[in-house]
Amino acid sequence: MKLLLVPVLLLISMLTACTKHHQVKQWLEFEGSNGVGSGKHIVLIAGDEEYRSEEAMPQLAKILSTRHGFECTVLFSQDPEKPGIVDPNHQTNIPNLAALDDADLMIIATRFRSPTDEQMKHIDDYLKAGKPVVGMRTATHAFNVPEGSTYEHYSFNYKGDKADWKNGFGELVLGTTWVSHHGWHKKEATRGIGIGQHEILNGIEPGSIFGESDVYGVTWRVDNDCVPIVMGQVLAGMETDSPAIGPGPYETVPSYGKHEGFHKNDPMMPVTWVKSYQIPGGKNGKAFTTTMGASMELLHEGTRRMIVNGVLWSLDIPVPEEGAAADIVGKFEPTMYGFLNDPYFDENVIYVTDFE
Repeated sequence: MKLLLVPVLLLISMLTACTKHHQVKQWLEFEGSNGVGSGKHIVLIAGDEEYRSEEAMPQLAKILSTRHGFECTVLFSQDPEKPGIVDPNHQTNIPNLAALDDADLMIIATRFRSPTDEQMKHIDDYLKAGKPVVGMRTATHAFNVPEGSTYEHYSFNYKGDKADWKNGFGELVLGTTWVSHHGWHKKEATRGIGIGQHEILNGIEPGSIFGESDVYGVTWRVDNDCVPIVMGQVLAGMETDSPAIGPGPYETVPSYGKHEGFHKNDPMMPVTWVKSYQIPGGKNGKAFTTTMGASMELLHEGTRRMIVNGVLWSLDIPVPEEGAAADIVGKFEPTMYGFLNDPYFDENVIYVTDFE
């Protein structure tokens, strides 16, 4: 019997590890601790094919729960036939959006999603309640719902009969829909330049807001009350010390820049702003938006603190003069953004539990 003991223990250990790794957990929950967020629930929604929101949202949730006491729930895009496996390319299923029903804040970083009507209703009800929203990077074009669907007006390019919903969720709630890559994608990084004295800038050193993703083009409705907080300086390179790009002509410009005298940094585009919102039939709410937020950008302290400060502002929690605590929690090794094709996910299975 003693001779069998070691092999049996080894087998039990292997089975336990396998079971833990493959357990069907479709979302993550982080309990809040003591802090200014104690008793408040934040739902973070990951779902984009390019900027690795499936990496960014769990780390942000860890920071918010560990450093500030928020209860956090992180949701992911998944193929319903493969529950528990993160699939950023699957656009029509985000399990447990019902978590929004008792949420105090929604943080969304999706791109061109089309959840089921049942799932979308939870988002619609949340917004009608006028609760705060934080939108990151591709949230300006968070949805692309098929024409004729119940929630088609959420689409980034909506031009239907519901005039208030022109250009969908992005424009109505966050302030802008998808416009352009203002900087040259993967060639010209972003340095955030804070303007004014807004509390979202508390504790942020000049030049410390940085993103490897490029500045997005932004347009606001005339009647919007958007207040820019950080402007995006287009850089002539991808490093933190890359210089600001000078006047054109440039190799690559957005469609509106194809004219003599165009200068990507004069004027600069906003990359972070705040505004109010009210969807038809709903109460008034507030939104914090940043077109930064790729997972690797959370490695930069100024960028992290800007986002965490924005979370506190969204929840009417005063931002400390020294800024909110934003230290990384645990191991965090984000990957460079970029599209990944289906064969990648066939060979590299990503489980929800990998981000615990």
